[in-house]
Order: sequence, then structure tokens, then C-alpha cells
Amino acid sequence: MDNSHIEEKMSKTISVLRENLAEIRAGRANPAILNKIKVDYYGVPTPINQVAGISVPEARLIVIQPWDASILKEIEKEILKSDIGINPNNDGRVIRLAFPELTEERRKEIVKEVKKLGEDAKVSIRSVRREGIDEAKEMQKEGLISEDELRTSEESIQKLTDKKIAEIDTEIENKEKEVMSI
Repeated sequence: MDNSHIEEKMSKTISVLRENLAEIRAGRANPAILNKIKVDYYGVPTPINQVAGISVPEARLIVIQPWDASILKEIEKEILKSDIGINPNNDGRVIRLAFPELTEERRKEIVKEVKKLGEDAKVSIRSVRREGIDEAKEMQKEGLISEDELRTSEESIQKLTDKKIAEIDTEIENKEKEVMSI
């Protein structure tokens, strides 16, 4: 039995987890926190990185320089509306986002968020495992695979699950270290 579709679903789950972790503000300036913010550019909701240059000149500073100065106010407004928790500083040419030093309490809150994202990803992986095993059992009932093939398939799905959960643990551990070491 081919388990490539199961591995693909599990890999997508980990990919989504990585994206979510990249958006978590860890005290260091990371342009990924702007990924979900869109500005109205000639009537089209457009990601900030498509209407402006984004740079990180210092560890705690993001500079956004729009290619069209007329949307500076719009970018500032959208950043204020978003939930990133940073007030933009607009000097008429660029927007600066200064990241404050994280308190110990805030770091612990972020670590809790990170762990919750990890648990959610593990639940998704286990759900994919359950679907895969149910699918294999159904195939065995229909006589498409033998009991031995069913057992082999279940073992390979479990090994894949264990591998992906270990990947999630590594991602979560790395993000925790990043948050706590800043």
C-alpha cells in the first residue's frame, strides 16, 4: 500500500506549523510577522512585501519603505489594525517598527503559545494517521490487501507518525530556545 499521500498531508501540517512559528514575535525583528497584513492598493488587497521594501537594519527594528509614497498612511493604518502589538513610526518616507525588549512574563506566554501550536500540529498528525489506518483496514475488509499487508501498512504509518512528531518537537524546542534566549 502506498502511503505517500499520508506523508504529504503530514508534511503540510509541519509546513503550516513552521509558518505559524515564523509569525510569532520573539523580541527580534522578523519580517514574517507582516505576512498576513494586506493594504488596499488601487482597490486590491495586497501584501505589504509586494508594495514596499522591507528591511531589518538592526535586531529590533523593521523598516518599511513603500515604492509608492501615497500608500504610506494606508500601510500605517493596516499595521495599527493588525494584532502584532507594535506601533508604527511614520516619518513621511518610511515606517519603522521598533520591537521592545520582552519581559520574562511575556516570554513565558509566548512559549505557551508555541507549545499549543505544537500540540495542535501533533493532533493533526495523529488524525492523518488514524485516517490512513482506517483506509488500510477498509482495503483489507474489501479483500484488496492481506492481513500481513495491513499490519505492514499500520507499522509504516506509525513509523511515519513518530518521525513527524519528532520533527514537530524539534521545531517547538528551537522556537522555545529562540524566545527564551533573546
